[in-house]
Amino acid sequence: MNGASAISVVGIGADGWDGLPEASRRVLRAAEVLLGAPRQLDLLPPGGTPAGAPADGTATGTPQSDATATGTPHDGCPGERIAWPSPLRPAVPGLLAAHEGRAIAVLASGDPSFYGIARTLAETVGADRLRVHPHPSSVSYACARLGWALEAVETVSLVARPLAALAAALHPGRRILVLGEGPGTPADVAAHLRATGWGGTRIRVLEQLGGPRERVLDASAADWPYERTDALHVLALDCVRDPGTLRLGAAPGLPDEAYAHDGQLTKRYVRAATLAALAPAPGELLWDVGGGSGSIGVEWMRTHRSCRAIAVEKSPERAARITRNADTLGVPGLRVVTGPAPAALAGLPTPDAVFIGGGLTAPGLLDACWDALPAGGRLVANTVTLESEALLADRYRRHGGELVRLAVSTAVPVGGFTGWRQAMPVTQWSVTKEEEA
Repeated sequence: MNGASAISVVGIGADGWDGLPEASRRVLRAAEVLLGAPRQLDLLPPGGTPAGAPADGTATGTPQSDATATGTPHDGCPGERIAWPSPLRPAVPGLLAAHEGRAIAVLASGDPSFYGIARTLAETVGADRLRVHPHPSSVSYACARLGWALEAVETVSLVARPLAALAAALHPGRRILVLGEGPGTPADVAAHLRATGWGGTRIRVLEQLGGPRERVLDASAADWPYERTDALHVLALDCVRDPGTLRLGAAPGLPDEAYAHDGQLTKRYVRAATLAALAPAPGELLWDVGGGSGSIGVEWMRTHRSCRAIAVEKSPERAARITRNADTLGVPGLRVVTGPAPAALAGLPTPDAVFIGGGLTAPGLLDACWDALPAGGRLVANTVTLESEALLADRYRRHGGELVRLAVSTAVPVGGFTGWRQAMPVTQWSVTKEEEA
């Protein structure tokens, strides 16, 4: 730990002090500084005297407690109590630095490592300085009450996240636990479900899990009657798609009707082949250059919640449409950069993969995308014009990879019969950048 003192992170539930194991209690009794939300700090008993401290309280600057004159500890927490300010994250480094050298304990709801403060602390001071004492998480309590298998449930956090993030998790028959941000979250979720064709979904709000005021509210999204609930809650969703709502699968190749577009859309079957060539993996970043409707970036991000994408689009109107499509399809984190490529690529974070869906003939575009890729990065480019096809053929000769032509035909009425109508064939070059010799 490079000589720096450890920081204890203690999970606590709605049952407060009574629900803590003795190991967590010892940490909180011994702490000189207690950091947490006001409601968490209020769950602790009033001050006592930590073992080894003088009974007059001079070791911590707290008023004299009712401990005996011999300094014998009792079941209290005498440390200085400091409530987190808002916003929290920017304040963390300064608060920790101000109390360096003192025994610090940070309170967290449930399991501090599950959508909790432990991640922020690890990013600030390093994981090796943390001593985490977990408590059962709210989702563990919820599954215990509902009889759901924890490993079969998807969890979506709406704490400091847009409501649109829920859309990607909605599938018929799925069970979802939603971590709410405040008393109005259940009503907001119900309204979102009604508006997007999931009004038949059953919603249960589990309040104050594990505490003496535990309560369950139960209704469908279509009939949700509660405008506000307890702030400390988890939502449990049994997903039901309303009749006529467009079915969106988990694999790339969503129906074209899922997107708002002006014709600049990588069509469904070509899109599925393109995503297969891009081969997204968790945590990776895609540049979607010439974003159009944003479909490649959207479906890249839908493959895993940790996937990231930046869509680069020169048309402000199309850029705004990309943002709307990303929200509708559950990936509101998709970043949109408005401007012409390659100039708009300057300063963007290094991509793991690049897709070029338009503008291949722009001077310097292919070179800029190729140069931005690290070794092992993938580039996929699609075109329907002879001029751009010639560019891809030249790059194929220079760098290798795979050059394919994708042709899709659909059945259409021909008089009283049925015939094939072929879409414009798409030439696709895909390549993985190798280590420099």
